This record gives sequence, structure tokens and C-alpha cells, in this order.
Amino acid sequence: MRTLKNIILSVSFLMVGGGWCSGVEASPELAKAKQCDTCHRFSVGETEKSAPDLFFAGDKFQRKWLANYLKQPKTIRLAGHTRDPGFLKGKPQFTGPHPTLGPKEAQQMTDYLMSLKILKNAPPLELPALSKGTRVRVKILFERDYSCIACHQSYNLARQPRGGVSGPSLIDAGHRLRPEWVYQWLKDPKQFNPKGRMPLYTFDEETLRKMTQYIMSHKKEPKKK
Repeated sequence: MRTLKNIILSVSFLMVGGGWCSGVEASPELAKAKQCDTCHRFSVGETEKSAPDLFFAGDKFQRKWLANYLKQPKTIRLAGHTRDPGFLKGKPQFTGPHPTLGPKEAQQMTDYLMSLKILKNAPPLELPALSKGTRVRVKILFERDYSCIACHQSYNLARQPRGGVSGPSLIDAGHRLRPEWVYQWLKDPKQFNPKGRMPLYTFDEETLRKMTQYIMSHKKEPKKK
């Protein structure tokens, strides 16, 4: 007969980062088998590669979104990644589609990626939704004052996509990204990508939090049946 202690240990083993895993310990073996490291970096010391870095995937992504993406990838960088050799010519070498994984492998890969973190002391952020009036004011900062719309897709007032495509789309950022990562990225993008093209802004604390709230408000609404 199983003791209460054994039951608790079993449940703890199955829980990884707040979500149920496949029962297989998260490891880099599946990523290597799928040759993910051909395009992505999984540690800071590696030579830069043509696709986004994943050594801080656990800081950056929300678990549910990541698991769904691995099963059914969608294009996030419409013009390709800036490190792609053909990016500046408008002819990226990688045009997709991103490889897909089955449910079990997607869960195993999610467990592994969510374990990759560099933000050791980042406190959790509890950010309320912006009021309608504040959101409009922050939208002006986002589009006009800081010109974020030049590189990133956002929503216009009719909730339709608009903006540049040289950076990742923000259309569903509120489901894709963690607010703690957005906050830290806006504060100092060089800590994640020293050679990246993201401008280094000097935001005061209030603006930093409001810009984070604004980006996190970008969520695709489920289609009405």
C-alpha cells in the first residue's frame, strides 16, 4: 500500500513548471534527435545561429502556448530572423514550415524548453489590465514616440494587424510571452541578445510597466462558433 509520502513524491515528479509533463524527465536528447540545435542555440556560449535563441525559453514563453506551437507552428517572424544570412536581402534562407511534433514529443520538448532559464531573480509581475484610456495613451507611445510599430505587428483601433515585419509579430504576445520576460527585455534586451537589433530605450519604471501591460494586452480572440 502506497504511503502518503510516496504519493506526494510521485505527484511532484510529474509536475514541471506548473504543468503536467509526459512522465519522462526533461532532457536535451529529443532536441538533439530532432536537430533543433542546427538552427537554435541552447546555451549562451554557442556560436550564433540563424534562428531565435532558446537558452532562456523558460523565461520567455508561456507553457500552454509553447506546447501548442510545437504541435502546430505558426509564423511569428514574417520576414525571417535577423540572423538569417538572407534577411537583409529580403530572401531568408529559411522560409518554413517549422517542424511539427506529436502530442507526446511536444510535451517532452516543452518540459525541456521550460527548464532553460537565465533570469534567476526576476520577481513575478502582477500587472492589471490597462484601462481603455490608458491603453490609448500607451498605444501612442508604442507607435509614435518609440516607433515600435516600424518593426512589429500590432493591432489598429479596429483590432486588425498593422505594422512592420522585420521583428516578431506581437499579435498574440499576451498568450505567447511571460510578462516578466517582456519587462526584462524592454529594460535591457542586450542581456538576452547582445548583438540584436532591438533598440535600447531608457524607460522610467512607470513607462516600462505600462509598455509591458500594453504588449501583454495583445491576444487573439477565439473564433466565435
